[in-house]
Amino acid sequence: MLRTALRNVLAHKARLIMTVLAVGLGVAFISGSLVFADSTTSAYRASMAKNYAGIAVTVDPKYPPGTPADARTNVLDDALVRKLAAVPGVSAVRPTVDGSVTLAAKDGSPMRADNAMGKLAAAYLPGADGTDSRYRLTAGRAPHTGGEVVLDQGTAKAGKYAPGDTVTLATDGPVLRMRLVGTVSTDDTRVTSGGTLAVFDRTTAQKLFATPGRYTGIDVSAAPGTDQFALAQRIGALLPADRAEATTATAKADQQSMFIDTKTRSYARLPMIFAVVSLFIGSFLIINTFTMLITRRSREIALLRAIGATRRQVVRSVLAEAALVGLVASATGFTLGLGVATVLPSLLGTDEDLLPRGPLVIGAAPVLASLAVGVGVTVLAAWLPTRRAARIAPVEAMRTAEQPASTALSRLRGVAGTAVLLLGAGLLLSLDDAKDAKDANLQTAMLGCGILVTGVIVLAPLLASPVIRLFGRLTARLGVVGDLAKDNALRDPRRTAATAAALMISTALVSGLAVIDHSSSRALDSQAAAGLSADYVISTRNTTTAIDTAAVARVADLPGVRTASAVADSTISTGAFARQLSGVDPKAVGSVMKLHFTSGSATDIGPGRIAVSSGFAQENRISTGQQIKASIGPGEGDREKQYTVVGIYQDNPTAQDALAYRGDVQQHGYLRNSVQRILVATDHHTSSAGMEKRLRGAVDNSPLLKVQTRSQLVQEQAGVAGGLITMVFGLLAIGVIISALGMVNTLAMSVAERTREIGVLRAIGMDRTGIRRMIRVESLTVAAYGTLLGLIGGLFGAWKVSGLANGAIPQYTFSLPWGTLALVVVLSLAVGAAAAALPARRAAALSPLQAVRDS
Repeated sequence: MLRTALRNVLAHKARLIMTVLAVGLGVAFISGSLVFADSTTSAYRASMAKNYAGIAVTVDPKYPPGTPADARTNVLDDALVRKLAAVPGVSAVRPTVDGSVTLAAKDGSPMRADNAMGKLAAAYLPGADGTDSRYRLTAGRAPHTGGEVVLDQGTAKAGKYAPGDTVTLATDGPVLRMRLVGTVSTDDTRVTSGGTLAVFDRTTAQKLFATPGRYTGIDVSAAPGTDQFALAQRIGALLPADRAEATTATAKADQQSMFIDTKTRSYARLPMIFAVVSLFIGSFLIINTFTMLITRRSREIALLRAIGATRRQVVRSVLAEAALVGLVASATGFTLGLGVATVLPSLLGTDEDLLPRGPLVIGAAPVLASLAVGVGVTVLAAWLPTRRAARIAPVEAMRTAEQPASTALSRLRGVAGTAVLLLGAGLLLSLDDAKDAKDANLQTAMLGCGILVTGVIVLAPLLASPVIRLFGRLTARLGVVGDLAKDNALRDPRRTAATAAALMISTALVSGLAVIDHSSSRALDSQAAAGLSADYVISTRNTTTAIDTAAVARVADLPGVRTASAVADSTISTGAFARQLSGVDPKAVGSVMKLHFTSGSATDIGPGRIAVSSGFAQENRISTGQQIKASIGPGEGDREKQYTVVGIYQDNPTAQDALAYRGDVQQHGYLRNSVQRILVATDHHTSSAGMEKRLRGAVDNSPLLKVQTRSQLVQEQAGVAGGLITMVFGLLAIGVIISALGMVNTLAMSVAERTREIGVLRAIGMDRTGIRRMIRVESLTVAAYGTLLGLIGGLFGAWKVSGLANGAIPQYTFSLPWGTLALVVVLSLAVGAAAAALPARRAAALSPLQAVRDS
């Protein structure tokens, strides 16, 4: 029977190649994602090994919990450096002064300002030979005074700087301008993966990132034969336990490796989603292909049964055939996956976050996953048609090559499909009373959508007849060609439904996600616009940096500015989770924020008195007048204080999760006595290029700060949800490819089965153009059927899920993206037209006499 299976695979290789490509596409995404993750992790670790080359132990300062960033001091000084150098087993000691600095390019634009982990600054600390081995000079000289700086080569090139230029930068608050005196190279992965690096002299770096005479870390090298762990213990014994700690370089590397693994695995999630979708859609192509092959080979199977083959042998033969196809698909997909792994770093990396490059790492996991998925999916999908083959009786099969579905089976399909459909719809309808997007509600929505789609798939063969007959009223205008195309699509409703299933699923996914994305974007636009009455927002990029206090006064004094209200941003913790907090002036907040209070008022905010958003209140079961225990800024424990809730307002992205008195936030925040935003209202509530230029000038064109108009802020808020569109069109592309493969396969087999019929049509006068048109119209009819079912299912699911989104975003309303939906329909129909090209050409090329004789 194995020989029979191999013969069948070779006999139908042209038709099975579609199955190989469909399964191979999913395997390619899986193997490519795994190889990409392993290769990227390996490249990161190789670069990290260079960072810790020659380092055995690192010494870092410790701070009491809750210490503000601007109040931290440490014990890492020159005296400690000399003490560590005398420890047995130490060969060298190198202090470090590291920090963060945001640079502006030569044209004034911020450089990679949103790369929070990649804006590096350090001190140039020469050794006995007068050079710093960590930062190797490539041009110019090292910095010597407070007005000088050195950049790494990549940063200088990106910023279009050359030695002698003035570099604009900021660490926190006021803008600094220094002369570029040289460039360096470094192996630090944070820099080589897209970050920036500025290097200062020792005194300047200590002033900016530590305190005079202090360091932010000390790297210790071990003498040959010295154990890292033992050396760390000896060094730790010399350190004050509450002010500094010693860690082995191996432990440091392990900590970074965990972060790197998490990061690279997160990059691989999107390709994995595409893999699951492509395999799920491809499984219908496999089922359809093997169903048609078994139908065509009914006589052959009957003959095998007649000469003694048992049902089990027939099943094994077909499953062996599926396994062989799966093996080829696995090999094809794995090969394609190597290409996917090669291009993913370019696709997923950005200017802000470049991914390291290195050789592809091919481990056992991607190979085994490719084999398991390719063979497993193919065999499982072929199992259902295989059962049908096992039921073929020799006498029945010899009578006819096609057996119509029994009435009992159709009735059972109708009952089961209706039950499943009603169950899915019922789960979605049960969300009508849901007020938020809790995990339980989201799980119910996902389960309901999945069951709903399953019900549609089960009912699709029964729905095919009435729907395609309805389409037939349109195709009838084409005359006999249209009628024949309709009848051909109705000849085998199960085959038509299976062919349309791939297109239906992809259309449902794409249309549903597109509606959710469009509606969410509109809601965020509305929410951002509704929550802000200021015309401009000047802001830092995080709560650990600040706006120069003098800049607030300069902005307020500008002509045309009516109100300039400073906001201190921090976090507020009422338990295990921290939420965003805005420190405001209660008297001015009403003129720059549109706050809609359900109880209380913004004017009641004061020392020890806060207002919270409705979402925050609901999550923590808080009501107006209640006292809560919370901590502002970093730290817990003894930093917690009693605050009175004086109001609850509708969720507002400008106000964030809670509003507090600005003085309270400035006292306990990450940076004491600082502000992170300035909300500016102009005299006539208008924005102009001239006003924006004056505002930027008032903040000294600091690269730390963003100056945004109201419309720009709204666009930024919408961009959070806009990333979903990438997945939408990715899924659409996958669905289009696999649907095209399935339709080509089905039409090719349909043409082969109807060879005599096509010959007769040619003999009675239908020309080649009519034959081609008939095949194309049939393909378009099937494509339209799958598209219609997919749109109905996707839009219904998105409509019911909108209730959850409305609970999270009050401005959310169900809104149809007509342009995207029209594109989906056009592409789906285009797939039908394109898929018919080759089979139609083949059908038209048949000679009438040859077709009748061969059949």
